[in-house]
Amino acid sequence: MQKDSRIFVAGHRGLVGSAIRHGLEEQGYTNLLLRTHAELDLADEDAVEAFFKENKPEYVFLAAAKVGGILANDTYPAEFIHDNLVIQTNVIDSSYRHGVKRLLFLGSSCIYPKMAPQPIKEEYLLTGPLEPTNRPYALAKIAGIEMCWSYNRQYGTKFLSAMPTNLYGPGDNFDLQKSHVLPALIRKVVEAKKAGDPEITVWGTGTPRRELLYSQDLAAACIHLMSLPDNEFDKLLSTEEPPLINIGTGEDLTIRDLAELVAKVLEYDGKLVFDTTKQDGTPRKLLDVSRINALGWQAKTSLEDGIRKTYQAVRSELEGA
Repeated sequence: MQKDSRIFVAGHRGLVGSAIRHGLEEQGYTNLLLRTHAELDLADEDAVEAFFKENKPEYVFLAAAKVGGILANDTYPAEFIHDNLVIQTNVIDSSYRHGVKRLLFLGSSCIYPKMAPQPIKEEYLLTGPLEPTNRPYALAKIAGIEMCWSYNRQYGTKFLSAMPTNLYGPGDNFDLQKSHVLPALIRKVVEAKKAGDPEITVWGTGTPRRELLYSQDLAAACIHLMSLPDNEFDKLLSTEEPPLINIGTGEDLTIRDLAELVAKVLEYDGKLVFDTTKQDGTPRKLLDVSRINALGWQAKTSLEDGIRKTYQAVRSELEGA
């Protein structure tokens, strides 16, 4: 990518997209194509086609998606499969039709089998059953990977799929009904401190392990991938296997340890109570990140520092809620 390349960041207001946008701006990219949902509904095929025809983006970061935690996925399965399929289909197809040079499709580690060997290698895709609680979302993302691969094979496009581990950061969703585990824990601790509650309730047994990646580290990884020389980028697009690369830290911890770390960073001395009637989800999701590490990228932000930065960024908003 050149500093003046036309770059479309789809979903630039979300957790991933906003981090990519800021990362690009910090690195001096000056020609970003940004549209809010009100300006461009990515679920509207005609609108997406018209946007690509008029603006002719050269590079596309496809970060737009409907996302959420266990409760949201379990409550709205139809929306999770429908909305994601429609958005990614429209953007990927228009990218092909209008000659986009490179596209990076952002997925999720939930695409891998629930009981995949650890750490999870890219080749473990479709080798076993998925976690039931987010199966519709995972299947939509798997379809996106397959679509990128199919277009590459048939049309010679250069569409790459990146699968990040569990993400967190300042642009996250802190709604307890829809959020993932880390922002939910931050919100619960903030509210408990504000109300003087002596304990907070954490869903599940606390034993599942999770790998967490700070959103700005993910953005750096995405920009790194899209900036690779042609010979290195093209090696990721083998016709023999899906164009897929993991992005993570290579380290994980239990939900209990995560909750204790959040309490420590936010200086909360209350008790943690684990509600074992709630679902745990996948027992472990640790990504094998040797492929992206070999390309010269590694995560830089420690989990404790990332939690502190996230809390500082949203502190006034949450404490005033």
